[in-house]
Amino acid sequence: ELDNGIVLVGTGRMAFHLGHAIARAGWRLAGLAGRDATRTKELALQLRSTPYGIDEAWPDAALYILAVKDDAVPGLAQHIEREDRVLAHTSGALGKEALGSHEHRGVLWPIKSLSPGDPADLSATPLVIDASDDLARGTLFDLARSISGKVVELPTAQRRKLHLAAVFASNFPVYLMKRAERILADEGIDPKLLQPLWNAAARKVGEQGAAASLTGPARRGDTGTVRAHLDLLAGDADLRRAYALLSRMILADHHPDLTKGLSDTDGQPDL
Repeated sequence: ELDNGIVLVGTGRMAFHLGHAIARAGWRLAGLAGRDATRTKELALQLRSTPYGIDEAWPDAALYILAVKDDAVPGLAQHIEREDRVLAHTSGALGKEALGSHEHRGVLWPIKSLSPGDPADLSATPLVIDASDDLARGTLFDLARSISGKVVELPTAQRRKLHLAAVFASNFPVYLMKRAERILADEGIDPKLLQPLWNAAARKVGEQGAAASLTGPARRGDTGTVRAHLDLLAGDADLRRAYALLSRMILADHHPDLTKGLSDTDGQPDL
């Protein structure tokens, strides 16, 4: 279905990494459309494609992929007038309905945190697809399987739950690591001292699962250390609340008897 090529819309991280993956898989990128002319030309040159403005007439293609911010998807979807073409977005949180009433619509979402830098290798990255009909499904499966060895189809409701879980599994831990590094930096301690701990935690989760990998004072039921840490965070109300709530949740899972007397209003352990 992809003999007529692909038009990729967007110049951000998703478009950059997905565009390179598509090109490496051997598909023809008939065009790259973007709002910023300079960035569009630069990325189109890398992908050996032709740049187009967001308001220009885009070339004909078998598949149009909107690799843009979620709130831009509905408006850009109206740009595709040919109902016999497949239209997809790359959001983990949006449903197919964001593409309007287009007949052949779908989703292609990589479960990966995409950062600036060299093009990511997506060959081991799970790709989630969703499709409105057989044409969209076949087209997206063909593309996804040429990029990754792990392709799964999930309906909107399940994909949204997966997206939620991905935020907990990937985004929040990285932010907490950022705050941990700041705690050390404020004391003149090298934040890199945490790196082996971070690497070991990630490796253990991969090898034996999160439940068996959890350690720390709350997991042990060491409420004295939890109290001491809360005292150290007295000058940072937000981080203190976060520490308290997470500790309370861990205690509730592993030491329910130690949660007696905990506050149900502000989430802070009364330890």
